[in-house]
Amino acid sequence: MKRHSIVMFAPAALLLAVVTACSSGTPAASPTPTKVSSLSLAPAQVKQLVQQISSKQGEGKEVESASITSYQLQVTANGQQTQYDLPKDEYFVSIAPYLQKTHDCQIHSLTGCQGELTNQEFVLTITDSSGTIIMNQQKQVSGDNGFIDLWLPRNDTYTVKVEQDGKTAEQTISTFANDDTCISTMQLS
Repeated sequence: MKRHSIVMFAPAALLLAVVTACSSGTPAASPTPTKVSSLSLAPAQVKQLVQQISSKQGEGKEVESASITSYQLQVTANGQQTQYDLPKDEYFVSIAPYLQKTHDCQIHSLTGCQGELTNQEFVLTITDSSGTIIMNQQKQVSGDNGFIDLWLPRNDTYTVKVEQDGKTAEQTISTFANDDTCISTMQLS
């Protein structure tokens, strides 16, 4: 995949997100913001920023905390808060398949959530409510945080099947306003 350089951040443009770090169940330590702002970016730029923060690359290295709700990416860097609107037609969801250990989570923290199965390959099949296959046995690799980040069409219900080494997990998720962005309930068995 071709990577585009995006000049998205000025230090004054980064966002503080007061989020709960999923992995610990306690609020993430966040400095008190000195400025809160909202920025508009093209959908591709927002998606690139999410990927950079999740993988701690590029601009993501500068981020102290970040969370993603059904409509906003909330970022904190250098004690500054910035909110970015997500694409209007796409919904971000992050899935952490697990075997033994998981955590309760609804809003995904790109900088705090930690899944059990890091840097591992899975096979995903995703079908929408009309039976259309969105993803057909596609290989996906979880990140250092144990999550698989996906962008799905908004306002639908999906059946997600995750497979690894003969074990499977299947769950129904949805992408309506205020639905979860963190899916930490898919136990492989």
